[in-house]
Amino acid sequence: MNFDPTEEQRLLAASIARFVDRDYTFEARRAIVASPAGFSPTVWRTLAELGLLGLTLPVEHGGFGGGAQDAMSLMSAIGEALIVEPWLATVGTAAQLVARGGTDAQKRRLLPAVAEGTITLAFAHAEPGARHDVAHVTTCADADGGGHALTGHKCAIAHADAADLLVVSARTGAAGAGGSGVALFLVDRAAAGVRVTPRRMLDGTRAADVALDAVRVPADARLGAGDDALPLIAHVIDFATALVCAEAAGAIGAANRDTLEYLKTRRQFGVPIGSFQALQHRMVDMTIEHEQVRSMARLACAAVDGTQDAAARARIVSAAKVKVADACRRVSQESVQLHGGMGMTAELKISHTFRRLTAIAQQFGDADHHLERFAALSPLDESPE
Repeated sequence: MNFDPTEEQRLLAASIARFVDRDYTFEARRAIVASPAGFSPTVWRTLAELGLLGLTLPVEHGGFGGGAQDAMSLMSAIGEALIVEPWLATVGTAAQLVARGGTDAQKRRLLPAVAEGTITLAFAHAEPGARHDVAHVTTCADADGGGHALTGHKCAIAHADAADLLVVSARTGAAGAGGSGVALFLVDRAAAGVRVTPRRMLDGTRAADVALDAVRVPADARLGAGDDALPLIAHVIDFATALVCAEAAGAIGAANRDTLEYLKTRRQFGVPIGSFQALQHRMVDMTIEHEQVRSMARLACAAVDGTQDAAARARIVSAAKVKVADACRRVSQESVQLHGGMGMTAELKISHTFRRLTAIAQQFGDADHHLERFAALSPLDESPE
């Protein structure tokens, strides 16, 4: 596989780097995290002007038709700068569900608005007790006249408190008709019966619990027309997982650079501590982890873009996430330890990178979950003894 970026991808990476240097310094990020909204509408408009909100959306609906591989530069920059704006929640998950499973009318109504930055979305799927099981859906969608009434509880939904519209998974009771009985519905966050309880997460991002109490939605609020949304949900979660792997590569790269700079400047016994061979060995190990994560992220993004077999795609994504989750733990802990006591202070960026890497290791499934999925999807060895 060719891991070299294309010319278009290099130009995109350069434009993103200029934006981060100009508008998203660490101090600017700290102010955004502390703000009531938890993200900056000004930054969101800038992302739209740069075309980044339409990067992975269809051309016919205002996007650029890119895939996960095209978004790797952006996700790497998000990881490096610890960008907290809801790009992944809006563009990388919820908008993907609309683009891949919505009706033409739904796509025309929502996707251009996403690309223009005038609407934000969130995917409300995770529920208490699910433990990353995609099929664990207890929220009910009962027939109500010409539409449905949604009742249930979703937990820790990324950026749900900032979303204008929620894409909600719910059971329709139609499993006997040949489908899974799970459908997706477009729900206005401000609709009657929707209660959103926001919270600030460990890494500074925002999430919310969403309670649905007989929330009535019209017939055209159902995404598409089927009751078998689980394959689509699994595909989009794999897509988002691959993007998070690319984000981890950026965050690990930033942690390594910050740590190396500290080793060069911190002096002990009259010499930089980076001259100590034991610390050099640890720095080399962190560099190797970074290169492996970059490779696995590229493999995962290629798989979600081009692999048609769902089991093969899921297996590759899980393999990547296992490696990425382990690397997030090792590099985050090593970087803080090599900084000494300074690494624990909120004034230093490395402590925030540590938190984000810790969150990435859990996001969309931790190493244990993906190792189990990888093993379950691996073909049995039927070769003769």
